[in-house]
Amino acid sequence: MVEKGLRVLQTDKTFFGKLTNTITKMLIPTQIGINGILTYAKRNNLLKAFENCTSEEKQDITKKELLEKKYEDMYGLYLESIDKYIMESIYKKVKNETATNFEKNALSKYYTIIHLKETQYLEYKYRKQKYLLELDYETIHTQSKEKLIKRYKKFYINKMESLYKGILKNYSIQLADNATTKQRKEEIYESIFITLEEYITQILPIKLEINKEETYKEVIQEYEKFTTFLAGKLDEKDIIEKKIVLLGISRKLFTHSLPLIVAEQGYIQLIKETRNLILKAKTTIKKLEAYELLIRLIQDYNIKLLSTKIYWDKPDKREEYKKFWSKYNEIDKLKETDINEYKKKKEILFIKSDLKAVKQNKEKYRDIIKFYNEILSKYGEVKLIKNTIKKISGRYTKKRLQTV
Repeated sequence: MVEKGLRVLQTDKTFFGKLTNTITKMLIPTQIGINGILTYAKRNNLLKAFENCTSEEKQDITKKELLEKKYEDMYGLYLESIDKYIMESIYKKVKNETATNFEKNALSKYYTIIHLKETQYLEYKYRKQKYLLELDYETIHTQSKEKLIKRYKKFYINKMESLYKGILKNYSIQLADNATTKQRKEEIYESIFITLEEYITQILPIKLEINKEETYKEVIQEYEKFTTFLAGKLDEKDIIEKKIVLLGISRKLFTHSLPLIVAEQGYIQLIKETRNLILKAKTTIKKLEAYELLIRLIQDYNIKLLSTKIYWDKPDKREEYKKFWSKYNEIDKLKETDINEYKKKKEILFIKSDLKAVKQNKEKYRDIIKFYNEILSKYGEVKLIKNTIKKISGRYTKKRLQTV
């Protein structure tokens, strides 16, 4: 598709300028009608090609390849027709100040995506297709009959699934690139969470509607958790919790697009954010809530993710995790006989595990190390020894030495 560098400019206020505006406004409804008819025809051709291509009937390889090529050709023509509708219809309405808020917003989003072309071409390619499909889906949903909506949804879900996978895979490739800066990686992780949230709010409900719930029964529970974060204003803790749920769902739906190494770094980032949340807490209640969240995060990271890890680039880390896993399995047996002891020992195991991680950077995590040792002391796992030291001034002061 050929891109046009369009900008919304102030129109000439002279007599001829005003006359041109008036004539244009008179012609716009007709142009929209023509574009609508063309899009409708190309959409129908696309749906027929898609249904033939995905038919369950047995097809020989040659016929299948021809049907797939026809489907791709129809898909390209269909996208061009929606693109033309934006360029020739919505643009004119915005320029002539007759556009609705939806149309103004649609054009604004369109240009945001176009600007990606120079810097992030792959993301631009996927996001432009995604945007054009979203725009037409919205149009169909508000203006069309139920029969067309039902037909279109099957195509829509199929294509959007592949586009979201493409976007996430592209992010994964960028994260693996050694040339990607630390700041850019943080931006990418934020984009991953935003993309996952888009998928779960806009695509997953349609997918669950079309397919039987049994097919996605593992996702349903996580999806229901996610919906609790859609109402009201979220604080920092809520945002982290929402991201945890998003990561959990991504491990079930986007295993290949978001490799385990990407999810692992996502968990590590969230653990860091939660540690900081504990230190920033101004009340005991807030601190306790953040701490409980940290324990849950460490559990998900170790049990849901590391336990599935096959390749370890550092053998000593693998051996260390084997010891952790053995201890966890021993503690897990207490669940049936002594639930309180089970919770206590599990908490101690998780804190000791994270304590090893933060001790790699004692200067940065000095306060969190102190916090962890206070918890372990409460459980009798650490002794806090008080030393009395005499200063030159003649005064005495007490210094706390911590030993594990």
